[in-house]
Amino acid sequence: MEQYSSKPDEAFDHQSFGRVMVLSGGSSAERDISLDSGRNVLGALKDAGIDCFMVDPRESLSPLITEQYDRAFIALHGRGGEDGSIQGTLELLGKPYTGSGILASALAMNKLKAKQVWDSVNVASAPYQLLSKETDWAAVMSWFGGPAMVKPAHEGSSIGMCRVTTAEQLEAAYREAAEYDSLVFAEKWIPGSEYTVAILDGNALPVVGVKPGREYYDYQAKYLEDDNQFLLPCGLSDALEQTVKNLALKAFDALDCRGWGRVDIILDDAGQPWVLEVNSAPGMNRESLTPMAAEAAGLNYQNLVVEILKTTLS
Repeated sequence: MEQYSSKPDEAFDHQSFGRVMVLSGGSSAERDISLDSGRNVLGALKDAGIDCFMVDPRESLSPLITEQYDRAFIALHGRGGEDGSIQGTLELLGKPYTGSGILASALAMNKLKAKQVWDSVNVASAPYQLLSKETDWAAVMSWFGGPAMVKPAHEGSSIGMCRVTTAEQLEAAYREAAEYDSLVFAEKWIPGSEYTVAILDGNALPVVGVKPGREYYDYQAKYLEDDNQFLLPCGLSDALEQTVKNLALKAFDALDCRGWGRVDIILDDAGQPWVLEVNSAPGMNRESLTPMAAEAAGLNYQNLVVEILKTTLS
């Protein structure tokens, strides 16, 4: 892993970034989380002496055309910001931006399509079934042979997710998830320990162990409760931590993601890691998992933001 310094890189001229637009807010269910990420990123850029300003695409997209700027830092989460839409707009305008490109962003946002890509390159992810109004709920639960997790295909931050153990619960969870997305699937529940791997410019940062206060790391655990535990060091052997990192990088690369992101993984009771999802624009408040991993690698929040922005220069 590349070694980072908590001190600013005095040899690097921050003026080479030009003027930076921070995109934050948007119209997705993750709007509030995005606004928090954007405010923190904007503050870090200003503290680094970088000329920057914030735009909320929900208010208007016209600043992307009318404002003078040289590149964009995407702090948007969910639909419209993490699914290739804003990336396509910036591509048309010829503006460099942080994070993955159009197709990679769309694939990472669509959990079902991502799983299909991973299946094609032997990246382990949980077996799944597509759900619809016509689904035979009892047959699906019998196929899983145990608990399952219902997920809307296009939501982040665990929005609309629900663990189920019966056919009745599966149907109810489907109907709830379908309020967020027309594409809903269920995947086999894998008991084990959760880990997350932040990726920066091709390097896997230290693995963070996640011990939620609830049964699993859902929206409430992530944003509304404070009894979660995050383990750094993660508690794995060096060899197993490297295995987890390698799987994260393979899952990230399989979707053709670039720049930075985060991969969530579960390690089952037999010690096998399974990919849960790739986040192409993960949360960036100062307590988020990516800044936490960066800090363990010797990279403070301000320098992390600058390093992410540097990926737009190449």
